Amino acid sequence: MFNPDDGSLFNLLIVRYAGGDRAPYIAQANEAARRLLGYSETELAGRPLSVIFAENSLSPWWEEAANQPDNLIDSRFEAEVISADHRRIPAWVSVLSWHERTARPADYILQIQPIKSSDDVFVMRRVVEQSASAMMITDRHGRIEYVNPKFTELTGYAAEELIGQNPNMLQSGHMPPALYQSLWDTLLATGQWQGEVRNKAKDGREYWVYESLSAIKNRAGDITHFLAVEEDITHRKAVESALSESEQRFRQMAELSGEWLWEQDPAGYYLYSSAAVEQILGFTQQQIIGKHYTELLTAQDKATQTGYSSNQHAFRALINHYRHRDGHLVLTESTGLPLFDDSGKLLKWRGVDRDITARLQFQNDLIESERRTRLIIESSLDAIVIMDADGIVTDWNRRAEKMFGWSAAEAMGRPLVQLIIPQRYHHAYHQGMRTFLNSGEGPILNRQTEQLAARRDGSEFPVELSVSPLKVGDSYIFSGFIHDISGRRAAEQQIRQAEVELAIAQNEIRIAQQIQSTLSPAAAIETDEFAIAGLCVPADKVGGDYYDYFFRNGSCLDIVIADVSGHSIGPALFMVETRSVLRVQRDESVTPAEALGILNRFLFNDLNNADYFITLFYMQVDLAGQHIRYANAGHPPPLLFNRPQNRFKELDADGLIVGIRQEVEFEEKSLPLAAGDVILFYTDGLAEAENPQREFFGLQRVKSVFQQNSHLPPGAIIEAISAALKQFCQRTRFNDDITLMVFKWR
Repeated sequence: MFNPDDGSLFNLLIVRYAGGDRAPYIAQANEAARRLLGYSETELAGRPLSVIFAENSLSPWWEEAANQPDNLIDSRFEAEVISADHRRIPAWVSVLSWHERTARPADYILQIQPIKSSDDVFVMRRVVEQSASAMMITDRHGRIEYVNPKFTELTGYAAEELIGQNPNMLQSGHMPPALYQSLWDTLLATGQWQGEVRNKAKDGREYWVYESLSAIKNRAGDITHFLAVEEDITHRKAVESALSESEQRFRQMAELSGEWLWEQDPAGYYLYSSAAVEQILGFTQQQIIGKHYTELLTAQDKATQTGYSSNQHAFRALINHYRHRDGHLVLTESTGLPLFDDSGKLLKWRGVDRDITARLQFQNDLIESERRTRLIIESSLDAIVIMDADGIVTDWNRRAEKMFGWSAAEAMGRPLVQLIIPQRYHHAYHQGMRTFLNSGEGPILNRQTEQLAARRDGSEFPVELSVSPLKVGDSYIFSGFIHDISGRRAAEQQIRQAEVELAIAQNEIRIAQQIQSTLSPAAAIETDEFAIAGLCVPADKVGGDYYDYFFRNGSCLDIVIADVSGHSIGPALFMVETRSVLRVQRDESVTPAEALGILNRFLFNDLNNADYFITLFYMQVDLAGQHIRYANAGHPPPLLFNRPQNRFKELDADGLIVGIRQEVEFEEKSLPLAAGDVILFYTDGLAEAENPQREFFGLQRVKSVFQQNSHLPPGAIIEAISAALKQFCQRTRFNDDITLMVFKWR
């Protein structure tokens, strides 16, 4: 017979279960067990087993016993045993069915092994059993050997339903077979695998897990088991799916919308842009992604709107000034919303920009149009009057108060006919109201007409009237827009008068042009000795430049170029006087210096009173003596270029501008003419002409073009200089009169 006290070092109990209603009881305990529990031999014998075991501690044993009809049990479980002094001792309990010749079939041997707090196996078991992660252990062939409580909770299967099965019983059928093949290949090759898997629970519910698989090896390095740790990510996947669907709907709406929808990271860099950005700013979606929002703004907006992405506050109806890809200005109305996570951290910005360029342009054009109209007709806002079907005033705005002299309090509630309609039109008014109420038609409704209105003091004035009927229920109200056109009538009269005066002025200008056209030589002169030609381009319809050349006698040619300050009719008339004074001396032996002195004395008073002055260069060519004499009254010196010697000389002489002092001494110089001499006469408008970059054409360019074309006839030289000037200035009209004249000695 088995004797537990035969020197055994284990804590052993013999437990007997007689069946029926009686609970299992302790038949015998060895000395080691009695010491552990603090009982004497007689205190334990015959007592129920529940005396030393905590509640539910024996459940694993009894569940196994119920499933083993022959009581052949061999199991091990964790339990708490209670000592005589009521201490709870965690322990491993091993149960073994005891079948000896004298033993009864229902006798069991219980071995109690206390668990120390430092026991790694105990700690690991607790960790696994209480883990929030689902854990499963399989053998090397993939048969399930162990699952923790979280795994059974996740799958809905009991542990005994899973033990011995293959994990593929949990597959949902929605994962590609290649995934599982890759899983095993990776696990066997590296010893581990991680990934997301879609499984199916016992009740058919599908769930997602993030699974970490590890191969467990023995000391020889052979795989003995596999450990699977699973985190339930079903909720996260549902949230991600919902977010993905939301993002997809957002992007679909963004692509369909004509507005520019965008997303930015917390620093203000674009993460997403709808296709509408190309229509609004000319950039593609790909060109926008990664740009900072300030890169697209004008310089002014860059300085004022840099802080919007950093203040983390939503903004609405913000006006942005962008530069389109082609450079033109684009205005948008922008709304932005910051998106935060649960901790309050800014995730990104989401917003929309609406192109309002055309709308603002229209508004600005409308305002400008109204401003111009008001300046012309000295008008203001309309008077707005509303009355009911009985002709009683129900609304009367401030402009109506000013226009008619009745306050709103006085006007409302009174018949309109008594307030603004002259007495002689009362009958026609009443007749028109009756006609409309009976037929729905009226002679002045829904159209703009001009009428006479009466002020409070009885004075009458013309108005522009627009009346519209509006049906409200079974009745009508009438809205009237009344515009005082007294100022417009007066303005129209002024405009008609201005048109008459303008026609007269234009006729006078035509006369002045005709006069000025007769001042310049009719044609170029070409002889065996010389050739001369000229050109005058006025800045206005009538200019202040003048040139002339004429024979004083058979052997003398006089050449004149002049410039009167200013443009238009006044300077042109002074040119007429200048020409007259010079031409009248053609039959006299007058030198250039003498001619300038006579001209200065003759025009001094007229120029002084009119605040004008004249620069003038006068030259005489002695054809027989082959030399020139010249004098200058403050005019740009002509350029003499000798082609054989390739040399320039400026023809200048001392002399004050005409019209500054009454008595002036003019210096006179002379110079022999050589074969190939070419002289360019010009006014200051040539050298001072500007290009779009505000650069002067300058004397050096004049010389360069003159030198390059000096071999050509005078007319061709002038055309070359004129073409170079237009190309430089990029226009054909200039701010100042420009006159050119070329004399060429054979």
